[in-house]
Amino acid sequence: MDLLKIKTLIDFVGRSNITELSVTEKDVTVRIFRMLPGQDAAAETQQEAGSTTNLAQDAGADMPSRPEKTYAVKASVFGVLHRTPAPGEPPFVAIGDEVEEGQTLFVIEAMKVFNTIAAPRSGRITHLTEIDNGEVETGDLLAEIA
Repeated sequence: MDLLKIKTLIDFVGRSNITELSVTEKDVTVRIFRMLPGQDAAAETQQEAGSTTNLAQDAGADMPSRPEKTYAVKASVFGVLHRTPAPGEPPFVAIGDEVEEGQTLFVIEAMKVFNTIAAPRSGRITHLTEIDNGEVETGDLLAEIA
């Protein structure tokens, strides 16, 4: 792969919302990663190539008496949300599950790249999106952890 193609790929990643791009041509593979604003290097190493956003947001009145301090897990990229590691397998998490910081909650597939969405902190899952194998937008609420 020549340097002009690599520079074009880097420019593409810089202009888009994707955080990782992997391109193989003949026997050469180029992987390009990009940190999102507000994302730190520690979160990147815990998740391999995903990202997590910690923002509180009211997801509606579907749960009475919600804990005051919840952490929202939002979609970091536009793509297809997968709640299971593979078809026919159980979901990564369910409502009420206790999770550890860095534990995989979802995978978002964007342009054939799988972005791991990990728990930003330890706690109990109090809310989960009902979307599975469907599209999510950047910033969509996926889960809440109390």
